[in-house]
Parts: sequence; structure tokens; C-alpha cells
Amino acid sequence: MSHEAHEAEEPSTPHLDFAGTTPYEDYVQADVLTHLQHTLSDDPGEMVFLVTTQVMELWFTVIVHEWETATNALREDRVPVAIDALKRSVRELEALNASWKPLGQLTPAQFNAYRSALGEGSGFQSAMYRRMEFLLAEKSASMLVPHRGAPRVHAELEKALHEPSLYDEVLRFLARRGCAVPESVLKRDVSQRYEPSAAVEAVWTGIYAGDQNSELARLGEALTDVAELVWRWRNDHLVATRRAMGAKAGTGGSAGVAWLEKRAQKNVFPELWTARSHV
Repeated sequence: MSHEAHEAEEPSTPHLDFAGTTPYEDYVQADVLTHLQHTLSDDPGEMVFLVTTQVMELWFTVIVHEWETATNALREDRVPVAIDALKRSVRELEALNASWKPLGQLTPAQFNAYRSALGEGSGFQSAMYRRMEFLLAEKSASMLVPHRGAPRVHAELEKALHEPSLYDEVLRFLARRGCAVPESVLKRDVSQRYEPSAAVEAVWTGIYAGDQNSELARLGEALTDVAELVWRWRNDHLVATRRAMGAKAGTGGSAGVAWLEKRAQKNVFPELWTARSHV
């Protein structure tokens, strides 16, 4: 083999010399992300708790983006775009739910080793998680109160509170497709928590009793996949908390396990579940 041929077979060396930071760093900002961890105790277990919580916040951000994409697409009758966004969010919810694994087997002693570092901090104070809940029509004006000290965050949440949720746009879309969604539902105060409707249940019953490959049925199944994983998230949160701290009061003055048990009993997009009993 000639020297020239041998050189041609050698793998090319990646470009290593950049005038400033690397293009990867410029895009990902990894240096920023990996220097946001400031533990407040000497316990080595606090780092995984902090990083896992930060990872959860990033997944919340992605999921909010997907659900807002789906909401806007439904408003414009672009159902394939909405379904694609919902399907992506299912994969993202699976990754989010897997975030409980590093924390899911904490013993009370392990959690107590750094729990005091949280002070008044609690997951229910997460603004991005609150935006997720608002998109699911789990609205509550009182949940804006903790964010009054952060004007930008408060303004974003207040805007989200008064905008139609993902489910509101689903029902408006169904009405435009000729489904008998009542006016009382279509014109409800969207800043309030959504309450189940027998008429909406009948709409989903009709959709599921018809063509299973119809666009409406596929939309219903994409929403059900999302709802199932939200339910699993809440239950995984409940189990992890129960294991780490039992029935003690939660951080930030929350009721801890009792509050999480109440949340875990609720389904989002409720008529998608109850309609199945009538098909």
C-alpha cells in the first residue's frame, strides 16, 4: 500500500483549535449548566438531589414547549402538528418520570442529612411545573402568590392562567368538527380549574365508538398517553416522598404525603377516562 493510500485511510482529526469557546459550548452552554450546583450541606447525597431537581426543571421546560405547540396547532386546526408534539411529550414525560429513580429509594436518614438545606423550598413552588399544570387545565390563581417577588415569572404565570388550556383548545377543536360540546364548556372561565362534563364524556364516547383510526380518535389516544404519564408522575412523586419522609409535613409548609395523595387521585382530561365505560 502506498504512503498516500495509507494516509487516505487514516481517520481525519476533528477540529480542535477554536478562537473562542467551542461551537458545542456556544450552543449547549454546558459550562453554565455544570456550574449551577451550589450545595448547602456537607452531605454527599445532596448533589444528586440538587442535580435531579434541576434536570426535572429542564424537562418541565421542554414539555411546556410541546404542549404550547400542540395548543397553538389545535387553535389553527393543524391536528397532525398537535399530535406530533403530544407524542414527543410522551417520550419526554417518560424521561421526566425516570428522574425519580435516583431519589426513589432514599431512606428517611439519608433525606434528613440534607433536608434542612431546603429551608422553605418545596417542589410545589416550581413556576415551570405550574405552567404544566395550567396547560392541563389545573388552574388556581392562588398558585401565583409564591411568585410575586419575581415579576417576569409572575407575569408569565398570570398570562398562562388566563389563556385557554391545552384541553380547552381540544374541546374547541372538537366543536368545530361538529361534536356536541356545550356552550357552557366552550365559554367557561378558563382561569378556573376544568370540571368534568357529562356532555363532553358523551362526545368522547361517540368518538371511541366510531372509527378507531380517525383523526379524532388518534388525538384522544395521544392525550390519554399524556394523561397516563402525568398520573404516573404524581404517583412516583408520592411513593418517593412517602419512602423518604413518611407522613411528616412537607417542606415549605406543604402537607407532604397527604397533599400528594389527593393530587394522585385526580386524572387530567377526565372524560377521556370515564367515556371508556360507555363504549
